[in-house]
Amino acid sequence: MTGPVLVASNRALYPELFDILGGPPYNDVVPIDLEGFVAPGSEEEALLRQLDLSALPRHVAVIMDGNGRWAERRRLARIEGHRAASKAVEDSVETCARLGVEYLTLFAFSKENWKRPKREVSLLWKLLEEYLRKEDKELIKNKFRLKVIGQREAIPESIEQELRRVEGLTRGFDRLTIVLALNYSGRAEIVDAVKKILDEGGVGPRELDEAAFSRYLYTAAMPDPDLLIRTSGEQRISNFLLWQIAYSELWITPVLWPDFRRKHFLEALVDFQKRERRFGAVHAQPPENS
Repeated sequence: MTGPVLVASNRALYPELFDILGGPPYNDVVPIDLEGFVAPGSEEEALLRQLDLSALPRHVAVIMDGNGRWAERRRLARIEGHRAASKAVEDSVETCARLGVEYLTLFAFSKENWKRPKREVSLLWKLLEEYLRKEDKELIKNKFRLKVIGQREAIPESIEQELRRVEGLTRGFDRLTIVLALNYSGRAEIVDAVKKILDEGGVGPRELDEAAFSRYLYTAAMPDPDLLIRTSGEQRISNFLLWQIAYSELWITPVLWPDFRRKHFLEALVDFQKRERRFGAVHAQPPENS
C-alpha cells in the first residue's frame, strides 16, 4: 500500500487540497472519507488541514494511561475511569479508520496489571467481555479486524473464548486491524520468541538475523509502529513492544486516557509529520529490513 485516496465527496469541505494537488492525488487502495469527521471551523479541522494524507503512519501504538487517576480526581471508583476510557478508544479507532491508518495497537492489560486489586482486575476483564459482545457487529460492519497479542493462556477462559470468536469473525477484514495487547509483556514476548526458535529448531545461528527473529514475535507479519502515543504524561515505555519500537517516534501527552479525543490524536499525527525519520542515517531513509 502506497497511500490513500481522498474521495471526491470532500471537495466542498477541502477544495484547496484538490486545487493544490490537482484532484484526488493518491492511489485507490484505501478510501478516506472525511465527510462529517470534524466540524467546519473547529480546532480538529485546522489540525486536519495540516496533515499530508499521503504520509500518515501505517501503524500507531498507544499506551493508554491515566484511567485510575481520572477516576480518583473525581472521587469515583477506579473502574469508572476504565468505563470512561471507552470513548477514547472509539475516537482513536474512528480516527485511524477515517484516515487510512492500517494498524492500531492498544496496550490494554499488562502482565504487571495482575498486581492490582482482584476486584479491579475482575471488573476489567468483565468490561472487555461486554465490549466484545456489544461491538462485534460494529467491527464486522466497518470491516475492522481484531487481533490479540500477549500470553493468552493466562486470560480467563470466558474472555479467551470471546476473543477467539471475534477474531474468527473479523479475520478476513483489512480496513483497520485493532491489536489488543492483553496479558502482554515486551520482555516476555522476546523470551517466548527465543523459546519458539529453540523448540522448532528451524533457524540456526548463521541464519538468525533481525528479520528472522521478528517472524517469531507476536507481531509477525505486522509493520513495526511508526508512532507510539503515551497518555498521562509518564515518561516511560512500560515494557511495551520493546523490540518493535526501536525506531518509533514517541509522542507523550499529559492528557489522561479517558479525556483523550480525536483532537489529541490529530495533534500527535501533525507532530509526527514534522519529524525527520533518519533511522540512524544522515538523511531520511528506511531501515534495510523495513
